[in-house]
Amino acid sequence: MSIIENAFNKAKNEEQTAEKETAFPLELSKVSLEPDPRQQSIPPLAHIEQTDSKSREQTANINWVQLAELGFVTPGDSNTQTIEEYRNIKRPLVNNAFGEGSAGIERSNLILITSSVPGEGKTFTAINLAMSIATERDKKVLLIDADVARPSISKTLGIKSSPGLVEYLEGQEVEFSDIVLKTDMPGLRVIPAGKRHKHSTELLSSNRMILLAKQLSNRYPDRIVIFDSPPLLAATQGEILARLVGQVVLVIEAETTLQSMVMESVNKLASCDVVLAVLNKSRVGMEASYYYKYGQYEH
Repeated sequence: MSIIENAFNKAKNEEQTAEKETAFPLELSKVSLEPDPRQQSIPPLAHIEQTDSKSREQTANINWVQLAELGFVTPGDSNTQTIEEYRNIKRPLVNNAFGEGSAGIERSNLILITSSVPGEGKTFTAINLAMSIATERDKKVLLIDADVARPSISKTLGIKSSPGLVEYLEGQEVEFSDIVLKTDMPGLRVIPAGKRHKHSTELLSSNRMILLAKQLSNRYPDRIVIFDSPPLLAATQGEILARLVGQVVLVIEAETTLQSMVMESVNKLASCDVVLAVLNKSRVGMEASYYYKYGQYEH
């Protein structure tokens, strides 16, 4: 019986009366990932090294009041338990990216946040995780809205949404530095999804996207890049993006998402180096080592 099956069986037997929503990470699998032959001789990405200096010209002020109302962790949050829980959730990811756990993981500092279906809390998890990691003194975070069909990070943070990833992948005189937004949270930068595009799947699977992922991993060894991805069973983009990163976090809505859906998603991630799971909206009565309040956010 797999770890995720054990998690579901445990959830089924727990008390249903508690009202607080929680989450905790479980390691699912760790397998080797063969390098993509298309990435072996890609030339350096032009202008990427100038990103930090140019992005200082455009600073996005995050709507902290809105985030707090939606249940996100904010710098002024007094819920120390929630803050500590996110520290626990991020620790294995950071260790895999920079610590002893990074050995043998290709592009270990690139992390994809996804789910099986919409509404399980992947964007909520991506934003909170990015903010939690950005609070560390020696870590920087780049949060990318790669859910180009249903973008929500810009709206949630209260920042501008374009130009973004789509415009850059189109290659129409848009440099990488043009799409990176420096935020008023030290250590956190954001790339919006950009405009809607009918060929978004092709853009995300293009050589330009492959090159971007490689450069983000190699050029910034002190930075964690978090991609908010489309749900795996709702679109093909999530599976495509998962092949470009070293770590994947699969968000699962407790007591709602069918086990068959979760296992189908896990199968789609079979080629990934590391897959972790966050069991979201679980009850406080469950024997979890840590959890967090899901709040009101429903994407």
